[in-house]
Amino acid sequence: MPRTVADLPRQVREELTRRLRRNRRAFRSDDVQVIERPLLKRAVGASALGNCMEWFDFGVYSYLAATLGKVFFPGASPATQVISSFATFAAAFVVRPLGGLVFGPLGDRIGRQKVLATTMIMMAAGTFAIGLIPGYGTIGIAAPVLLLLARMVQGFSTGGEYGGATTFVAEYSPDRRRGFLSSWLDFGTFAGYALGSVLVTVLNALLSDAQMLSWGWRIPFLIAGPLGVIGLYVRLKLEESPAFRQQLDAHEKSLAQESAGSEFRDILRNHWRGLLVCAGLVLLYNVTNYTVTGYLPTYQTETLGRSSGSADVLVLIGMAWIVVLITFIGRLSDRVGRRPVYGAAAAAMIVLAVPSFLLIKAEGAWPPVLGALLLSTLLACFAAPSAATLPALFPTAVRYAAMGIGFNFAVAAFGGTTPLVTAALVDISGDDLMPAYYLMLAGAIGLATVRFLPESAQVPLSGSQPMVGSQEERRELITASKDLYTFAEQGARSQQPSRG
Repeated sequence: MPRTVADLPRQVREELTRRLRRNRRAFRSDDVQVIERPLLKRAVGASALGNCMEWFDFGVYSYLAATLGKVFFPGASPATQVISSFATFAAAFVVRPLGGLVFGPLGDRIGRQKVLATTMIMMAAGTFAIGLIPGYGTIGIAAPVLLLLARMVQGFSTGGEYGGATTFVAEYSPDRRRGFLSSWLDFGTFAGYALGSVLVTVLNALLSDAQMLSWGWRIPFLIAGPLGVIGLYVRLKLEESPAFRQQLDAHEKSLAQESAGSEFRDILRNHWRGLLVCAGLVLLYNVTNYTVTGYLPTYQTETLGRSSGSADVLVLIGMAWIVVLITFIGRLSDRVGRRPVYGAAAAAMIVLAVPSFLLIKAEGAWPPVLGALLLSTLLACFAAPSAATLPALFPTAVRYAAMGIGFNFAVAAFGGTTPLVTAALVDISGDDLMPAYYLMLAGAIGLATVRFLPESAQVPLSGSQPMVGSQEERRELITASKDLYTFAEQGARSQQPSRG
C-alpha cells in the first residue's frame, strides 16, 4: 500500500475520500480488513479449480465437435453434423441465465461458498453423464435428447459458477492486488481448456477414427467424475468471503426476508448502468473466447480442410500462450488500470482480426501459429481483468445476483452462440473471413463500452471494507486516510461562505 496520499491513484483517493466523508472520521483499525495469506490462497485455488473443471469440459466438447456430430447426428451431412453439435453446445447457454437467476440470489442470502460447492457437483455430474450416453445407433433419437439434457444441467450449474467464483475471489483479494489474484480464476479457465484439448489430441493420435467413434470420445467426459469429487472437497473446506460476513454482521440488509423477485427489481432499477457495462465487456470477452476456443478447431478442419491433429495443436499453442500471459496482464491492470487494458485490446481487435484470420488461412507452419498467437494475446487482455472488473460494478448486497444477470444473459446471447453463428455465416455466405468480421463488431462494441466503465483498480469494492494483505499495509492506509480526511475537511471549510 502506498505510504503517502500523493502515491495513491486518483480513483483510490476519490473513493476513500467519499467513504471518509460519509464516516466523518479517518479509518480505524477495525475499518480495514487484513486477509490472511493461507485463506487467500485457498480461496483463489478452489475457485480456479472450479473454472478449470468447467473449461476442461468445454475444451473436450469443442475438440470433439465433429466426432460428437457423427455419434449423435449420423444421418446428417458433415456441415449439418457440425452445426447440430454446436447447437447442442449452445443450448447449455440458453439455460445458463436461469441458473444465474436461481443461484445468484441464493449466493447473496446463504453465502457464496455453499452455492459454489453445489455448482461444482452439478457440473461434474452433467459432464460425467455425457460419457455414459449411448450413441444414436443404439437408442436412436433418445441419444441427442439425452445429450441435450446433460448439456442443460451443465449450463444451469455454470450459470452460478463464474459469477459466484469471480465474486468470491474479488471479495477475498486485497484491493491493491485484485487484478492479479482474480486473473488466476481465468488462468484456471484456460488451463482447463488446454488440459481437455491435450487429452483429446493424445486420444486422436493413439486411437483410430473407428475407435474414437466407438468408445474413445467417452474417456474425457468420464474423467470429470473424480475431478468433481476433488473439487467439491476443496470447496467445502473454504470459509465464507469477508465481505459477505461483514454484511451479515452489520445487518445492512435482511436478505432472508427479501424475495428473489424484489432483489431483481432492485438490481434492474438501481444498477442498470452496471448491467449494461457488464454485458458489453462480457460480449467482448466471450465472442473472442468462443471464437478461439470453440470455433477455431472446427474452422480449420471443416472450412480449411486441415487435419484434426494440426488444428488441435494450433489452438493448444494459443491456449498455452494465454496461460503464460494472463497473470502478468492481471498484474498490469492493477498498475495502469482496467480501462487502458480493455480499451487498447478492443482497438487492436478491430485492426487485427482480419490479418489474424488471413495468417491462420495461409499455408505453411508459422503464419497460422502467428495468427493464433495474435488472437490469443487479445483474448488474454480481455480475460485477465474481467474477474476483478465485473464484480466491482455492483455492491456486496446484490453482487452475486447482479453478476448472475449481467454475465449469464450476455454469455447466452453472444458467447455460447458464437461457434454456431460463425459456422452458419461461413456456410451461408461462403466467406471464410466471417469470423474475423464478427470479432471486429465485438471489438467496436467493447471499445464503446469502455467509455462508460468506472476505473476500479486498487479501489475498495462497493459495500465492502478496504482490503489489505498485511498489518503494515493496514497501518499505511490508516495513515493515508488521516491525511485525506484532513485535506477533505480543509477543502470543505474553505468552500463555506464567510460570516459577517
